[in-house]
Amino acid sequence: MKKLAKIISLMLAIVLVLAATGCSGQKKITIGIIQYMDHVALDNAREGFIEALKENGYVDGENITIDYQNAQGDQSNLSTISDRFIKNKVNLVLAIATPAAQSIAGKTTEIPILGTAITDYVSAKLVNSNEAPGTNVSGTSDMNPIKEQIDLLVKLVPNAKTVGVLYTSSEDNSILQAKIAREAIEALGLKYVEVTVSSTNDVQQATQSIVGQCDAIYIPTDNTFASAMPIVNGVTVQSKTPVICGEAGMVEGGGLATLGINYRDLGYQTGLMAVKVLKGEAKPSDMPIETARGFDFAINGTVAKEIGLEIPADLQQYVFEK
Repeated sequence: MKKLAKIISLMLAIVLVLAATGCSGQKKITIGIIQYMDHVALDNAREGFIEALKENGYVDGENITIDYQNAQGDQSNLSTISDRFIKNKVNLVLAIATPAAQSIAGKTTEIPILGTAITDYVSAKLVNSNEAPGTNVSGTSDMNPIKEQIDLLVKLVPNAKTVGVLYTSSEDNSILQAKIAREAIEALGLKYVEVTVSSTNDVQQATQSIVGQCDAIYIPTDNTFASAMPIVNGVTVQSKTPVICGEAGMVEGGGLATLGINYRDLGYQTGLMAVKVLKGEAKPSDMPIETARGFDFAINGTVAKEIGLEIPADLQQYVFEK
């Protein structure tokens, strides 16, 4: 009996040592996060994703490791980060924004990839269809209620005759949204004009160009403009031009108003999809692309005052001061 007790004690000691040193033989789950650039919407999506993981028992530094990398809007950085994740054999990748997803998906068909802040997975050539992706990619779409956003523009600026649209010519999601916006604008009998940019360096000149051609501006969920809204604001406040944006972070950055996605909620929704993948309950190839479950009004009261625009009484509850 004494010998058996010694053996049991020794085995328990070994288990405790292995647990303490992390040498249990079970590899900790690693999740790579590749984010295209810094701005409020993308940051919120990332935070929502991590929150969903944590609430479902996947805690960074405990039973998972999150390797967060930001490409700062640089394509070569995206490529380097993607190579890093593949080399390190991460268990799952969260790709935030279309360019990030295209980069990692172009390098691996093995690692499960979930995307968020991506407008159209099909046009970005990430999946075969939204209903049945058929690839190692799935996730959540940030397609906005563009027609309703144009309706909001008309409500706030009822005398508008011409609507200008600003977007980045190289962003697939922006091109698609601009097309939908044009259809909505022209369906209302309004004139459509557009100016595009290729980088943040073009934003000021593009905004200065378009304010002389229109009565109000619409900007979709465009990464370049989302990071450059203070520049847009500097021009449009001077010209007294209302700017309707694709999402609330852009309104906080200097736009007038939106009816848009809550990106933290969208990221959280993506995190719940990740939980299913990590538990082995589903594969991206079989997971339909999910859309946002609700939209929120956001109206920048400070900007409204600066451009001399009065907010209708039924929208006053959504006004914030910045």
